Amino acid sequence: MKRLFKVLFVLMIVLLTVLAIAVAAGVWHARSKLPQRSGTIELSQLKAPVQVSWDERGVPHLQAQNEIDLYRALGFLHAQDRLFQMEMVRRLARGELAEILGPKLLDTDRLFRTLELRAHAEQRIKSIDRNSPAWQGLLAYLDGINEFQDTRPLPVEFDLLRIQPQHYTPADTLAVAGYLAYSFAAALRTEPVLTYVRDQLGPEHLQIFDLEWQPLGVVGPMAQRRPRPGLAQADWQALARMSEVSQQALELAGVPLFEGSNAWALSGRRTASGKPLLAGDPHIAYSLPAVWYEAHLSAPGFELYGHHQALNPFALLGHNQAFGWSLTMFQNDDMDLVALKVNPDNPRQVWHQGQWVALQNRTETILVKGADPVSITLTRSPHGPLINRAFPDSLGQDPIAMWWTFLETENPILDAFYELNRADTLPKARVAASKIHAPGLNVVWASAAGDIGWWAAARLVQRPLSVNPSFILDGGSEQANKPGFYRFADNPQEENPARGYIVSANHQPVPRSGVPVPGYYNLPERARRLDQLLRTPGTVWNLQNSQALQLDEQTDYAARVLRPLLPLLREMSTDSIERALIDQVAEWDGRHNSASIAPTVFNQFIYELLKASMADELGEQQFNNLLRTRAIDHALPRLVADPRSPWWDNRRTEPRENRNDIVKLAWRASLDHLKEVRGISLPGWTWGYNHTLTHGHPLGRIKPLDQLFNVGPLEAPGGREIPNNLAQSLGPAPWSVNYGPSTRRLIDFADAGKALGINPVGQSGVLLDPHYADQAQDFIAGRYQPMHLNPADVKAATRSTLLLQPAP
Repeated sequence: MKRLFKVLFVLMIVLLTVLAIAVAAGVWHARSKLPQRSGTIELSQLKAPVQVSWDERGVPHLQAQNEIDLYRALGFLHAQDRLFQMEMVRRLARGELAEILGPKLLDTDRLFRTLELRAHAEQRIKSIDRNSPAWQGLLAYLDGINEFQDTRPLPVEFDLLRIQPQHYTPADTLAVAGYLAYSFAAALRTEPVLTYVRDQLGPEHLQIFDLEWQPLGVVGPMAQRRPRPGLAQADWQALARMSEVSQQALELAGVPLFEGSNAWALSGRRTASGKPLLAGDPHIAYSLPAVWYEAHLSAPGFELYGHHQALNPFALLGHNQAFGWSLTMFQNDDMDLVALKVNPDNPRQVWHQGQWVALQNRTETILVKGADPVSITLTRSPHGPLINRAFPDSLGQDPIAMWWTFLETENPILDAFYELNRADTLPKARVAASKIHAPGLNVVWASAAGDIGWWAAARLVQRPLSVNPSFILDGGSEQANKPGFYRFADNPQEENPARGYIVSANHQPVPRSGVPVPGYYNLPERARRLDQLLRTPGTVWNLQNSQALQLDEQTDYAARVLRPLLPLLREMSTDSIERALIDQVAEWDGRHNSASIAPTVFNQFIYELLKASMADELGEQQFNNLLRTRAIDHALPRLVADPRSPWWDNRRTEPRENRNDIVKLAWRASLDHLKEVRGISLPGWTWGYNHTLTHGHPLGRIKPLDQLFNVGPLEAPGGREIPNNLAQSLGPAPWSVNYGPSTRRLIDFADAGKALGINPVGQSGVLLDPHYADQAQDFIAGRYQPMHLNPADVKAATRSTLLLQPAP
């Protein structure tokens, strides 16, 4: 027996030794991939040396002797921190994820090939001016990325997934711009389900959805029916699946989805410094690495501290001592779904502008890891690609096309942001904004000279006035026609308004032309809350109270929802604990702070209320798709305020239910669920315990790699559609934050060198790098870090220096 124990002991020692060696080898291998931030590196096409100073957050401060070298160096440095992110976003946009992730991403690739991002980019490249400075800057940036990929250790993810590197091209950058535009488009998620409600359930069910244009806007002082395309059940299923796959694709690939944003600009008469103050926090889905790559660029005649996205050399957010800007999502509807009329004598033709027009086909091949290549046929109509034919096992009877501004305009977005990076006057900023056609963006701009401005930047399409584009349009009539586009001068915009401030929070704007701008706008409560605080008499704004405003946790939305329901809840309470909970909810001011129980109860209750009232009519798939739209946020207050709404009746039961019945059912289900998942101890019901943020890496979806690559969970304050918009999906507790502030920036133009910012997780996407997750705790706690711009501050913050030299 002793001999057996000795043998087992020796075997255990051997196994532990082998395991320790394997772990040490893995750590050594991962460390061999770390970015180089000191010493000298030679780059083959540099014309002159570029000095790079790395600050305490891992942000590079580049000093170059010309702009081409500046962008080439930026590409190299961006790649050494974020090459795997670049690879994933390129593959998503081009429909090439299955090649590295296998058959489960095949539907994703089908969808993105159908969207024509790759084909459109390759076609658009042919018409770009090769002598433009934006094109030259892009080529230099991509050269820098490719040189890193050719000469330096590739990320560990390339090894794990066996990715064969390929050079990046301008078409990749434009395809990724298409993904950016697609991620803003709510039509694919919203129009199918709203059309289903209208056509399958009827106009009474549609009444809760707020689809009317508000001529006076939704901040401050406060369509005709049309023929309907007939769709079969298979069509509804195909459209619902498309919406589902679209969402799942972004989650599987770990590529952030753009959701909303806050931004405001204050004139000098409203600030303590007497100079304009700019604030911005774009709301984007969380991922690891974070979406933004910060870099301070300097060359003769040019300086900018910018926030860059993968494969784009030009900052989408930026500032210097003279000016700066932020972005929010416009949320204009730039996409229409069109049910085509097919020629009964020739199924390859559809009706368009008074005649039968042939459909166009092309064939593409999708490479699939571990499986045979898949050949797909993509079809285009005069209204755009057929999107309900993306999945061969869910073909509908009627072809449905997608008309999209992004595919139908020249959209010189590279020139737009190249110029915006240099827009030091109102006229320059206005001209740059006018070149953004899709996606629709609100550009909020301010300058040290004292000007502030906002432009809703988009190419707004003209539609027949009787058409409501919230629904699928009838391609056999004139309602799908597009007579042209409105002038940029007609877009919503303001310059130096008399009130002394501008606020943009994805709410429906007021165009100065008076022409309605259909869109899928966010709830107005967040914008109203910001507007209410910004216009408070006597408040003098500075960087400190601006932080408090970005971190604000309150709106009036919960009060609006609960107002008609509280009397019912009080009537149905059965014991003292339940009455105490209802009293907490009744007295709650809507703040989503981590220590509060009321937001947990409220958010569980509204989910159960929606489920009990709507899931029976819609079915699981359509109901889940509706929960992903902004339409449901607008619908809920209208539903609870209408005791006669047909939604209250459960179609699955014989007796006819009313609002009281469903509210009681939802309340009981809420308490039962919270007791089941968190027990009967109320401290387990606090918001922070049930509302957490995890920064997920694409490989973190695979256990146990989640323990290695992911960061979190972190208890999170804030919540859905409040200023600190750390938003969770509508669903049961506990909740994961899935999008929110992708950065928080504050710039006072009295000294823009003292600007404040924060990254949600870290600057680097390289595992084991000190800057992989060094800002995650500060971000969730609402702390800020300096964005160094002044030479003295950069020097004081420098932790290491790298010299990029021309290769001999």
